[in-house]
Amino acid sequence: MTILSLEKARRLLCRMQDCIRDAVLAARRRDRRILSGIAAVTAADTIYQVDRVAEKAIMDWFATEWPRRWPVELVMEGLEDQPFPTTFPLGAPVKNTLFKCIIDPIDGTRLFMEDKRSAWILTGLAPQRGTRNSLGDIVLAVMTELPASKQWRSDQLSAVRGGSLCASGQDLRTGRRERLSLRPSQARDFKHGFSTVIRFFPDGLTLLAEFEEALWAEMHKGVKGDSPVVFNDQYISTGGQVYELIAGHDRMIADLRPLAFQRLGIPEKLVCHPYDICTALLLEAAGGVVETPDGKPLREPLDTISPVSWVGYANSHLARKIRPILRRLCRERLGNKNRESRS
Repeated sequence: MTILSLEKARRLLCRMQDCIRDAVLAARRRDRRILSGIAAVTAADTIYQVDRVAEKAIMDWFATEWPRRWPVELVMEGLEDQPFPTTFPLGAPVKNTLFKCIIDPIDGTRLFMEDKRSAWILTGLAPQRGTRNSLGDIVLAVMTELPASKQWRSDQLSAVRGGSLCASGQDLRTGRRERLSLRPSQARDFKHGFSTVIRFFPDGLTLLAEFEEALWAEMHKGVKGDSPVVFNDQYISTGGQVYELIAGHDRMIADLRPLAFQRLGIPEKLVCHPYDICTALLLEAAGGVVETPDGKPLREPLDTISPVSWVGYANSHLARKIRPILRRLCRERLGNKNRESRS
């Protein structure tokens, strides 16, 4: 794709997310209680009625607004159990599509349903490579905020690979949109800032908490005087976590649930999946770092079921500072037991 084509696609997907947001917020205004009903349980996740509202908005938009000259395959939670791939124009053979578009219609559904904190719409676009597609192929990403009802502004972030971050906030009362200046933290250490090892479910809670305690003990070994305060924020949305890094609120976020669950023999369902982290490109465009726990690029398949362990840093200095410690502790504390017993 040319830069001009990517830019057009970016604007199109921003408009798509505006449509999804407006449909979901309108449904909440009509009756928030209905949206919390369970609609289905799929291989990827539990699907609530509010997810169905978002899914319908997506399907309608692609059917009417996506350019027919750019055939696309849609990858989205809720479509896993369909007998055939979902493509636009409808029915187009996958082999004839130019793009693969991966979407999380609502990342943070429970937060939104309880009107507790913002959820996010997430989208990544990649050239079609069939089963070889991975997170590393994403060339364009967009995320749009689904705010709590007391909040009047909805932020939207987008970028194409190799370009700068585009950020805006829309006043939901007037429709007026203004540019935002967002920048990850430039801190040189983790003291007195927010950095989190994700563990918001009971499963694996003890192991991950012990890991985090050991991480900061190693990171600040030999520090004299008061304990170096590191704050923890369990934002139950991967998109929200990425936003907090981009906005300068957090310095590091490590989601190691797949490693911990594998260690404990827990099914890897309640973990991060590729559709949850499909907007990692935005943090990179803002100057941050996103990688695997051992410091490699994310290369998981573009699907809704593969487990993803990832670490995000506000800047490369912080990444270099803690990466060796985090990598070693992952090996020592979260390594596979069976593999260790054979070695």
